[in-house]
Amino acid sequence: MTIFLICCLIGLSIGIVFASFFEWTLHKYVMHRPVWKFRYAFQAHAVVHHQVFKADESYHLLDEKDKMTIPMAWWNGAVLVMIGMIPFSIVSIVTGYWGLTAGGFIAFSWYYCFYEYIHWCMHLPKARRIEKPYWFRKLNGHHLLHHRYMHKNFNVVLPLADLLLGTLLLRSKKPFMQPSGPSVPDVQPLEA
Repeated sequence: MTIFLICCLIGLSIGIVFASFFEWTLHKYVMHRPVWKFRYAFQAHAVVHHQVFKADESYHLLDEKDKMTIPMAWWNGAVLVMIGMIPFSIVSIVTGYWGLTAGGFIAFSWYYCFYEYIHWCMHLPKARRIEKPYWFRKLNGHHLLHHRYMHKNFNVVLPLADLLLGTLLLRSKKPFMQPSGPSVPDVQPLEA
């Protein structure tokens, strides 16, 4: 294996873990509160998306006109990937190992695309093949709980940051009228 390929694999591995923390930070500190005078992400996510999609039957799309409130704006992906690449680029400039940046770029691009796709499937279920596995059901329940408790479960793709930063919630604290469907797990409290 060449040094470039080894560095690419290292960058890919670090990038996936880093992307979980990047997603968590962006979601908690930019998408759920205004940052100085920057309100765009807060308005689009916390105000609009969470107003349309709640933890009840409205977790799934009810009105076709709200469909475009599921994904982020088309240009966000490129901006977020470029921001996420900054630490990888700095390390590559210092070390000369550009495979780290290549691997990080692959990880961040994949993570963002996967985020958008599974988030779309969570709010607009159609019995797709991706909605059937256990891991999707677990992530869907994780995200459903975020719509119930907006200050918990900030990760959509990889809840590693939620686990390590204390925002992981596995079940609801109180019973609620949650949505149903083949890809929606029961997240009600366990009976004592």
